[in-house]
Amino acid sequence: MAIHLRQICLVAGELAPVMDDLRAVLGVEGGHIDPGVGKYGLENTLLTIGTQFLEVVAPVQDGTAAGRYIDRRGGDGGYMVICQCESLEEQTALRARAKAAGVREAHVSDRGDWNIMQLHPGDLKAAFLEADWDTECDVTGRWMPAGGTGWQDEPKGAALAMTAAELQSDDPAGLAALWGRVLGVAVSEGDVPEVRLANFTLRFVPPGDDRGPGLSALDVVVEDPARGIAMAARRGLPVSGSDVVVCGTTLRLIPA
Repeated sequence: MAIHLRQICLVAGELAPVMDDLRAVLGVEGGHIDPGVGKYGLENTLLTIGTQFLEVVAPVQDGTAAGRYIDRRGGDGGYMVICQCESLEEQTALRARAKAAGVREAHVSDRGDWNIMQLHPGDLKAAFLEADWDTECDVTGRWMPAGGTGWQDEPKGAALAMTAAELQSDDPAGLAALWGRVLGVAVSEGDVPEVRLANFTLRFVPPGDDRGPGLSALDVVVEDPARGIAMAARRGLPVSGSDVVVCGTTLRLIPA
């Protein structure tokens, strides 16, 4: 059994301009809109990247958790790391490890063939961690946050996969140990602590800005990084080498 990354969620003050930037830089069109987030005072869009999804949520009313997160971090940025467990037993074990580590559950929902479980970002110190389970147990197939299986019929874009994210902290080693304990994965040795999921790596790094702990960067494999960089420059987005800042998050464009 293993835990797979299925979705990264960013949070923005305004949805439309961020989605325009992401589509342009990543070469991805379309996107799934989930009306279910409306009950949380949000609007959203999910872009398909291989068999994973990049979501942006934005508050449409006052007093939302997403809005408070934007205020706390001083602007748009990374919000959630969303995984899929291969079995209900694996999800249950993760919940038990989180409880033993003193990490609260922020939201749990048993929907019959799909169980959602979110862990509190205050306890995990950098971002929400969500670990879902689906009865089909296909970590490259049905994904209910993206509407089930309809995404499989969408035209493939130039972004092929998300392979890593960076979580920044004043104590990278301590944060890595906490996330590793909850996920049930040993922290890798090296200058940069890493927790490696089945298809994704979480890197734990010192702060690169004064915004405090958070999800600060994302590695995205694309067909042509130069095209993405050119589109970013044309749109006036911050660019450094093959890095582009969109929605307060550094996208590291990795050649396929």
